[in-house]
Amino acid sequence: MSRILPFAALAVAGAALIVGLRPGFAAETVVNAPRPALVEPVAGHRETAIFAGGCFWGVQGVFSHVKGVVSATSGYAGGKGSTAQYEDVSTGTTGHAESVKVVFDPVQVNYADLLRIYFSVVADPTLLNQQGPDHGPQYRSALFPQSRSQAKVAQAYIVQLTAAHVYPRPIVTRIEQTQGFFPAEAFHQDFMAKNPNYPYIVINDRPKVEALKRLFPMSWKA
Repeated sequence: MSRILPFAALAVAGAALIVGLRPGFAAETVVNAPRPALVEPVAGHRETAIFAGGCFWGVQGVFSHVKGVVSATSGYAGGKGSTAQYEDVSTGTTGHAESVKVVFDPVQVNYADLLRIYFSVVADPTLLNQQGPDHGPQYRSALFPQSRSQAKVAQAYIVQLTAAHVYPRPIVTRIEQTQGFFPAEAFHQDFMAKNPNYPYIVINDRPKVEALKRLFPMSWKA
């Protein structure tokens, strides 16, 4: 969300955005991305990954429903800790992207599986510094690998998707190093779960969760 609007104002904006969209579909493209050809070896029962794909409300909302995900936390990645506050990040000048830290059990769902879900229903990887109605580098599509293995898998999967011509435009998702992950303010945590009927959520994020359930029923958890 570019900024938090009063409910009434957002409802009006939401009505304008939804015109012309088929029911149940967000503005971003929903695809059934292919299974990743490269999968990292499993080591232990806990691993962390960081994803940026537009407003963190929806990214957190989707990954919270993935079987094997232990926790999903909204926050900021790509910039310094001193500027990891919502008002600063919203200026688009901090280097941060609204991001989600996902802690998962790789025995149940590996990093490659999470990438497939990310590229299928979380973000449109062909949009530069934009997702849905939100614009600016803080809403960029980016991956922040937490290990060399994750970086290798992410790079390979983007190459695989590009070769498969899954999307009508080039993939612009960035693979970045992070200076750390900084949790967002309490107000933003689990926002989708706490506000399922908020207009922004209804229009932009609930369709992503519905697509997850539809495309990946074996990965779905209520």
